[in-house]
Amino acid sequence: MIYTVTLNPCLDYVVAVPGFQSGRVNRAGYERIVPGGKGINVSYVLNILKQDNLALGLVGGFTGAEIERLMTKDNIQHDFVYIQNGNSRIDVQMVDGIESSINGVGPLITQEDIDALCDKLQQLEDGDTLVLSGSVPRGARDTVYSDILRSVSHKDIYIVVDAKGPLLLNTLKYKPFLIKPNRQEMIDIFYVKPDSIDDIIRYAKSMQSMGARNVLVSLSADGAVLVTENGDIYRHSAMEGKVHNTVGCGDSMLAGFLAGYHQNQNYVEAFQLSLAAASANAFHEGRGTYAEIMQLLDRLHREIDE
Repeated sequence: MIYTVTLNPCLDYVVAVPGFQSGRVNRAGYERIVPGGKGINVSYVLNILKQDNLALGLVGGFTGAEIERLMTKDNIQHDFVYIQNGNSRIDVQMVDGIESSINGVGPLITQEDIDALCDKLQQLEDGDTLVLSGSVPRGARDTVYSDILRSVSHKDIYIVVDAKGPLLLNTLKYKPFLIKPNRQEMIDIFYVKPDSIDDIIRYAKSMQSMGARNVLVSLSADGAVLVTENGDIYRHSAMEGKVHNTVGCGDSMLAGFLAGYHQNQNYVEAFQLSLAAASANAFHEGRGTYAEIMQLLDRLHREIDE
């Protein structure tokens, strides 16, 4: 079973405003409200890929209740800790040719909230996968992900981390099975801009020397690179298509990799499914469908065979 953890979930209010004018009354072309947060996004795409998973995390207030309601409606299994104070955040994503975001403040959590989540994580069994993904709410320390991993350190599980800066670095002592930084996150960690794919690979290997077993680097328009614990390196440019949506592409890539790896523990197939899932997200106004992901995976196989 794959368990995702989202400490700072949200309601994503996505609104298209063609020809937006600052200081004027603007009318929306379309709008949608969906549960958000990186771990939740991963759970949604895992569900699309027919991979059993359970979404965990912290929710609060009327927004938290709506996150749960929408996930139940969408048949996404979840078991959140309901915090006593504050509301889960609302993030506004406005589309007007380009995408602009306003992220809400979110609640102030307590150590008791984290402890309650750690109690839920004791249900994990050896061989399960735990995904720690995304930002953390106010009140959480930079060690919160490593604190969570300490609470399950007696279990033989696959650890997956998609986080920034100290949140990620503090988990490396637990030797995560997979981490998924992007280019900017590598810059933030190493304080040097990677100028080439060779630089990306070198920094990925540096993160392996810190403890990461496998490193999957999402590179937006440049595709992705996977550096495995076996010393193998796989890279592929972004698939061609009309981009409608870049929000959640990294989360779809991570979900695709996990779903692919869980099928038969093959890194090549996992990497290819990660690319197809990320591309389906990019070419779709929301999350890609199963059929779209499979069509892109078939296309990717044909491109590789040529």
